[in-house]
Amino acid sequence: MTLYTSTVVTPRPRSRVWAKIGENTAYAIGLPLILVVIWGIWATVAPAQFFPSPAELLEAFVDTWIGPAFVTDVLPSLGRLAIGIVLSIVVGVVAGTLIGLNRWLRELLEPMLEFFRAVPPPVLLPIAVVLMGPTDAMKIVVIVIGSVWPILLNTIEGVRSTDSVMTETARSFALTRGERLRYLVLPAASPRIMAGVRQSLSIALILMVISELGYSSSGLGYQIVFFQRNYLIAEMWSGILLLGLIGILLAAIFGLVERRVLRWYHGIKEVERA
Repeated sequence: MTLYTSTVVTPRPRSRVWAKIGENTAYAIGLPLILVVIWGIWATVAPAQFFPSPAELLEAFVDTWIGPAFVTDVLPSLGRLAIGIVLSIVVGVVAGTLIGLNRWLRELLEPMLEFFRAVPPPVLLPIAVVLMGPTDAMKIVVIVIGSVWPILLNTIEGVRSTDSVMTETARSFALTRGERLRYLVLPAASPRIMAGVRQSLSIALILMVISELGYSSSGLGYQIVFFQRNYLIAEMWSGILLLGLIGILLAAIFGLVERRVLRWYHGIKEVERA
C-alpha cells in the first residue's frame, strides 16, 4: 500500500529507445576519444616529462594496477569506501528522518548542524588520527564525517516538505506512524535523499584518498603520493586515472539504483514532458 498513485507511462517505440541509447553512447564515448587523440598527437609533437603519452600511461596502468597492487592497495581502499558510503547513508537517512519529523529537535540541533557542516572534513583528520590512530576505522570515520552531511540535510528538507494534504489523508485513513513513515514520508523525501547520496559519493571518494595520503602504508592515496615523491610520473597519472574510473563506476551504480528507487518519480517526469 502506498499513498503515491501509480502513473501509467506510454512506452516509447523500440526504435526510438535504441536510437536514444545510441546517441547517448556516442556522446559518452566520442568526446573522451577525441581528447585522447588530441593528447596523443600533442605528446608526440611536444613531449613533456611530466605528461606521458596515452600509450605510456596505459602501459603504466597495466603494470601497476593489474596484479598484486590490486589486492594490496585497490581492494582495501574500495572496501573502506563502500563501508563509509553505506554508513553515511544509514546515519544520514535515520538521523535526518528523526530530525525532520520533530520540529523541536530540528530547532534545537540546527545551529550545531550548520556549524559542523561548515567545518572542512580534512581538518578533522589529525584529530581522528590522535583519537583512533592510523587504522582502517579512522579512515572510515573520516569518510563518514565528511560525506554524511549532504544526505542528512537533504533528508531533513525532504521530510519537512512532505505534502500536508497527503499527511492529513494518511491520518484520516488511520495509518499508524510506522505506516505513514514507510508509505508517505520516505517516498516523498526519496528524490532529495537520492540527490544527497549523489553528492556524498564524490565527497567520499575524495576523503578516501585524503585519509590515505599521510597516515597509511597502503591504498590508492598512499601509492599516488609514493609515485609522486619518487618521480614515477606515469605511475602517478595511472593512479589518478584509476580514481576517475572508480568515480565513473560509482556514478553508473548509483544511476541504476536511482532509476529503480525513483521509478514513480521518473514516471511523473515523463508524463510532464509529454
